[in-house]
Amino acid sequence: MLALFGFVSLLGLVAFHTLLAGVATRFFRLRLSTAWGSVVYTVVLTPILLFVSTLVFTGALPVGTGVDVGSPTLLAGLLIGLPIVLGVAIDYLYLTPPEEYELPDTR
Repeated sequence: MLALFGFVSLLGLVAFHTLLAGVATRFFRLRLSTAWGSVVYTVVLTPILLFVSTLVFTGALPVGTGVDVGSPTLLAGLLIGLPIVLGVAIDYLYLTPPEEYELPDTR
């Protein structure tokens, strides 16, 4: 029963990380005026955000307890790499590009 809870909580954490990666990517695309700036920030800051979240959820809370994925590298790929790829893909493929929004002039 503990392994089932660990597996479900691990899937929930992957879903939460995917949401975080998608929101972070969207935030960088909307706030930064250059095309490469959003890419660099997404590639550099999003993994740091997900790494800190992984440390909090797997250290302080019993997320993934009883699940043996084989190696820590595979766990990091599952909790950091996969959500980044999914979050970026959702933002770029399924959401309206930031250039299509009309924003009021702030001057």
